[in-house]
Amino acid sequence: MSCSDLSALIELAEEEGEEGEAALEAEAELERLRDSLNELEFRKMLSGPDDERSAILAIHPGAGGTDSQDWAQMLFRMYLGWAERRGFETRVLDVQPGEEAGIKSATVLVSGPYAYGYLKAEIGVHRLVRLSPFDAAHRRHTSFASLAAYPDVDENVEIDIKDADVRLDFFRASGPGGQHVNKSSTAVRVTHLATGIVVTCQNERSQFRNRENALKVLRSRLYALREEERRKENEAKAGEKKEIAWGSQIRSYVLHPYRMVKDNRTGVETSDVTGVLDGNLDEFIEAYLKATG
Repeated sequence: MSCSDLSALIELAEEEGEEGEAALEAEAELERLRDSLNELEFRKMLSGPDDERSAILAIHPGAGGTDSQDWAQMLFRMYLGWAERRGFETRVLDVQPGEEAGIKSATVLVSGPYAYGYLKAEIGVHRLVRLSPFDAAHRRHTSFASLAAYPDVDENVEIDIKDADVRLDFFRASGPGGQHVNKSSTAVRVTHLATGIVVTCQNERSQFRNRENALKVLRSRLYALREEERRKENEAKAGEKKEIAWGSQIRSYVLHPYRMVKDNRTGVETSDVTGVLDGNLDEFIEAYLKATG
């Protein structure tokens, strides 16, 4: 609807009164217009060179043994839930199960427009406070897990990985408690010799597919590393000094003695911990992007 048509509809609504059909139609049209403007404003914030790309997520527990590994798995499920809510496709590239519970690491491809633009807001350390289900005395524990996000780069991006640049190791994929899920050595570990970056993939039954996935993740990580080095170089030339927030604690999730999720960067908080852990993260992501956009 054009602006002149909307203006005419509003004039008609004023003549008919609040209960008239024109008023209801005008209200609905204004709501659609507000949604469109909000979407345009938000997309303007996602104008970085890689924001429109899909994303590769990597989740790792911090120190703290089983509690932190369990927390890492909770985050893993949280981001899968968020992606489903947003309509993104997900493909789990690798999951390394913990010995007793939880995970030692997880790598997920989140496919869809602006997936990286959204998920870059979640990079950092996430803190959980709760009564530990793994403590016989049921004491309160604080656990940490980190999330990294990399833009998923396609073949058009020049990242040259030669055979001599990497070491490939093949081993058996395993499940919780060391149970073998495959009797052949289908799992792949790729080590980039120059940078020391290590990528493991074991979720596919085919060694070839695991190798392709591992190299895909390695390409994205090398691209992110290259872009970060360029950013630092440009800041050095401009004489800028900015705090590097990568790896800093960004959000706290408290389950005891009260229930609260609070973003340490924006101050946004909610008592709906269950909703957040089910993937309701948009309030936190949008607040961060607005604050930094």
